[in-house]
Amino acid sequence: MKSLKKKRRVQVIALSGICIAAILLILSQLPDDSFQFFRSPSEVAENPPAETELFRIGGLVLEGSITRGEGTEVAFSVTDGGATIPVVYTGILPDLFAEGQGMVGQGRYINGTFEAVEILAKHDETYMPKEVIDALKEQGTYVAPDGGEATN
Repeated sequence: MKSLKKKRRVQVIALSGICIAAILLILSQLPDDSFQFFRSPSEVAENPPAETELFRIGGLVLEGSITRGEGTEVAFSVTDGGATIPVVYTGILPDLFAEGQGMVGQGRYINGTFEAVEILAKHDETYMPKEVIDALKEQGTYVAPDGGEATN
């Protein structure tokens, strides 16, 4: 009876190892665009990523920086208090997108400008993505809206 339990235990451990190896193999075959990293404007300014790297940047839309171009083209700057990065985006912005508000953009950093393919804005007065709050706190510029606790 004991040998059957031991044999079963070895089989379960071996099957688990095979499953873990299969998952790691599948993850290693995913394209690089599948993994998107978040960066604050200060991190982008200090260590600019490669032009081919797709990543997310987040911070506050700089007051007075929104300029509209032809059609749906928009240019603005995003800051975390430590650095400011110019952003260009072609598309329809979220309704809650505004100056001084939190945002997260997905895209590439090309020739000193973040070229966004997607822009996300906060969804209520107190929400801000955790990564953006952490980056603002790291810079010492984070202030909770209305003096209350921000949710994330």
